[in-house]
Amino acid sequence: MCGRFANTLASDVMVQLFEAAPANALPCVPNHNVCPTTDIHVIYRAGDHRRLVPMRWGFIPKWYKTPNDGPLLINARAETLADKPAFRDACRLRRCLIPADGFYEWHRPEGGDKLPWFIQPADEGPMVFAGIWQDWDQDGQRLSTCAMVTTEAEGRMAEIHHRIPVMLRPEDWAKWLGEEGHGAATLMRAAPDAALRFHRVSRAINSNRATGPELIEEINE
Repeated sequence: MCGRFANTLASDVMVQLFEAAPANALPCVPNHNVCPTTDIHVIYRAGDHRRLVPMRWGFIPKWYKTPNDGPLLINARAETLADKPAFRDACRLRRCLIPADGFYEWHRPEGGDKLPWFIQPADEGPMVFAGIWQDWDQDGQRLSTCAMVTTEAEGRMAEIHHRIPVMLRPEDWAKWLGEEGHGAATLMRAAPDAALRFHRVSRAINSNRATGPELIEEINE
């Protein structure tokens, strides 16, 4: 499960990187502690062009009467994505990209407390998560919402946590967005260890109110 991430990419950089038309009101960046239920940057396909828009991180199924009517769905398992009633339509029709610098995960050593780690691309380039999205509308309240797709972790990542977000390479973006026909399911795999960098970070990230670039700095304990 991925429950926090960092995004320091400027909005205009994301516009150029993803060749997307920006919405008027985008989330503030940099944000070194992106938490569930906040608005995040999302790229999706609208007709024949891409859009960069804000979406609530926390997918809301259409049958929820309120945003809190059921479990908070920030992640969607790749293994069951096409079968779960909450996600199956979005899996086929509404896939998106979620840009980041990296994400946080917590590992509990035997007999110890949970320790936070920061996982980022080995080349320190942008990380792009596979996502799905959906508009939710009840009683005049309308929200655009999304979730990250996760899969079974492998290698060193599996020693930290058993799940990992699905990460997309630039050459995969068009296929995930449905711009190159079918085959998006083949992209739902774990990134190899060689593509990732892992380091311990301060327990300050345990607070959802923590801010600042020091949150992603490596520590030795």
